[in-house]
Amino acid sequence: MTQDAAVLESKQATKPNTLIVDADAHVNPPHEMWAEYLPAAFRDQAPKIEHGEDFDYVIFEGSRRKVNLIGAQAGRKGQDYKMHGRISDARSGGWMPAARVEDMNQDGMDISILFGGGPLGTTNNELYKASFGAYNNWLADFCSYAPDRFAGVGYIPMQDVDEAIKMMRELVKKGLKAVNIPAFPMKALGSLNSGGALNGGAAQTLALTGDVNSERTYADPEYDPFWKAACDLGIPITIHLGGRTVRFTDKKFFLSDLLMSKFGMAEPIAIMIYGGVFQRFPELKLASIESGVGWFAFAANYMDETWEKQRYWVNSVLEHPPSYFMERNIYGSFIHDRAGVLMRSLPGAGNIMWSSDYPHSETTFPHSLEVIERLFEGVPEAERNMIIGGRAKELFRL
Repeated sequence: MTQDAAVLESKQATKPNTLIVDADAHVNPPHEMWAEYLPAAFRDQAPKIEHGEDFDYVIFEGSRRKVNLIGAQAGRKGQDYKMHGRISDARSGGWMPAARVEDMNQDGMDISILFGGGPLGTTNNELYKASFGAYNNWLADFCSYAPDRFAGVGYIPMQDVDEAIKMMRELVKKGLKAVNIPAFPMKALGSLNSGGALNGGAAQTLALTGDVNSERTYADPEYDPFWKAACDLGIPITIHLGGRTVRFTDKKFFLSDLLMSKFGMAEPIAIMIYGGVFQRFPELKLASIESGVGWFAFAANYMDETWEKQRYWVNSVLEHPPSYFMERNIYGSFIHDRAGVLMRSLPGAGNIMWSSDYPHSETTFPHSLEVIERLFEGVPEAERNMIIGGRAKELFRL
């Protein structure tokens, strides 16, 4: 089945008479963009594309790798998914803004919150950091095509706090609406990867995860200037499926890793809550993206119960139970999470936002309206409208 044929399959649901904000959608910038957007000193090191007999290949830093397509499967049925192929097989809405608007119109989406897309899979730490800025600039240009439809989220490596603050200020000036950081602080690239170039997927995973074994945590005073700057700028922070690495190319572990990657997002949230980050910075907003939200209620309840008993001997700094901060500071996005919808009224479980995950393999496209109708059966209209658009509008200041 062609992409266009899949898109034109019958769509029975009617669009609700309210704003729909896709709280987690994606872009897949073309490999050729790096030669244009990297700083001049690095442009001759940009990846190149080679068209082979059966696949397209990315040529970069001495490696030749098949183009990965698992993040661009929108419009296909599951039985037609494939890991590798040609760039022409990828959904063009991932990098062509006009095609993206067309797909959003077909799927009933009013605004898309756009996540990445980058950085480069290099062993050169300076090039790696520069590729974050290049991606952010490309994304800002992509969003400028339809600023009323696109809301971009910039990416920051969080290797150095002062650098991170500078990058955050730059991306805010360019009109991006949030900043995504790794789930854990990141070391310089050389200390994390001693041999061989990272592939694109591994580089992006590192940007989402950081160093899970780091002795530093985001609750350390070192990061307070970053949280203060975010509050001053009025920009929310996101972490995106970074609590656990998913072995995307390994069929044996892919599905179980994907499940655990959702639950793994609780760790950075708990570290920041217990470490008093949100007590020190009450205006700070943190969104856990693509993590699902059904576990929010359990996490809030479990943290409250254990904190109440253990807070004395661990010398807890908290003046309120953890669920207080979950309700005030923590947000989450989901795709297929009826359990999360049903538990929305429990302590700590209310700040939830629906998303389509376009054009990734979990996407609801082109049947998002049908999914929304099914997910929110029996939910009062006002509550549904907040989850499918109102809450994201407020969080990202659209």
